[in-house]
Amino acid sequence: MFRVIAYAAAGAHYAFLVFGVFGGFLAWRWPRLIWWQAAAALWMALVAAAGLSCPLTWVEDQARAHAGMAPKPGGFLHNYVEGVFYPAGHEWAAIGVVAAVMLVSWIGFVRRRPVRRTDG
Repeated sequence: MFRVIAYAAAGAHYAFLVFGVFGGFLAWRWPRLIWWQAAAALWMALVAAAGLSCPLTWVEDQARAHAGMAPKPGGFLHNYVEGVFYPAGHEWAAIGVVAAVMLVSWIGFVRRRPVRRTDG
């Protein structure tokens, strides 16, 4: 059961990462998502800038330990993203690309919003 929890935590990490990066585009269709996406983006920025540990990493580490699986030190980005989605050693370039994608999604969100007119 702990092995399933470990894999589920890694899957939840991927889902969170995808939503954090591309959720602004979803908000074009479902505007209320922008607040959730902004919160996800803020959390991702804090983790990247301050080196905070994500609770999902803790869950995965604990589940791996209880399942007798080998530990994966270094966190989610180091173990699952670096070297797969961007070359190792280019974290800041990847952060820049992610920030640009988010900025484009937010600009598009603002531009697609209908203008409310008050006729007075």
